[in-house]
Amino acid sequence: MRSVARGYVRTVDRFNAGLGRVVMFGLFAMMGVLLWSSASKTFFNPSLWTLEVAQFLMVGYYILGGPWSIQLGSNVRMDLFYSAWSPRRKAWFDAFTVFVLMFYLCVLIWGALSSTAYSLGHFGTEPFVFFKDLIVAFVTGGPDAAGEVIGYVERSPTAWRPYLWPVKFVMLLGFFLMLLQAISELVKDIARINGEEL
Repeated sequence: MRSVARGYVRTVDRFNAGLGRVVMFGLFAMMGVLLWSSASKTFFNPSLWTLEVAQFLMVGYYILGGPWSIQLGSNVRMDLFYSAWSPRRKAWFDAFTVFVLMFYLCVLIWGALSSTAYSLGHFGTEPFVFFKDLIVAFVTGGPDAAGEVIGYVERSPTAWRPYLWPVKFVMLLGFFLMLLQAISELVKDIARINGEEL
């Protein structure tokens, strides 16, 4: 069982650290978009797409960088008492509070799943059924069959009118990866409580 836990922790930590390192360079992409926005407003016709692309890049930067932030322990915590505690007591406290984080992430995943289904034209209350039907249609009939399951695809109400499902999917993916990282942190805390390190 320990080898399974150790493998899970190593796999999730390695993946989220690699993704976090890649995503942190998204800040430069966002800076480039905003620089182009300033230049186009000053010297040319203003670009319609720059503000929304910058917002979408910020969502990806923030949400996909979240799992690595959890892994590094760079999230905000009250350090008034925590810093003076022993490593074992910190692990007990972290193991307790990670359940609150996991509950919150499950609520966010449910909301992101429903919102992503809505952006793909599902206006019902069962997003899991919609995604099951979408996957079955795609596997059995290809993109054309999947297109029949998808309804009216949601677009932004701005002048540029981009599709919203990609950014909602990024949010769903980021929340799921944060949940995997929270489980990894819980496993590490349990190991610390037992006097081990993973």
